[in-house]
Amino acid sequence: MVKVSKTALVIGGIAIVALGTYATAARAQNQQTPKGWSYDIRDGKRVPKANRVTKGDGSWREEVKQGNCVTVKERSAAGDYKETRQCNPG
Repeated sequence: MVKVSKTALVIGGIAIVALGTYATAARAQNQQTPKGWSYDIRDGKRVPKANRVTKGDGSWREEVKQGNCVTVKERSAAGDYKETRQCNPG
C-alpha cells in the first residue's frame, strides 16, 4: 500500500511541474510588444507595425512598409475598403 502511494505521489508531482512549465511557456508567447517599438514579434520574427490613424467618424488609414514597398489600407466611414501597394526601386 505504501509503495502505491509513493508512486502516485511522484507521478502527481511530475504532472504539476509539467503543467507549470506549459503555462509559463504559453504566457511568454502571448506577450505584447511595448507601445514605443516600431515592430511586433510574430512567430519569433520582427514584423513592422502598421501606422493606423482612426478618425472620429470611424474611417481609418493604415500604412505598412515592407522593404521598398508601402501598402496603404483605407476604410471609409461608409465601409468602403481600398488597398493600394507601391514599390520604389531602391
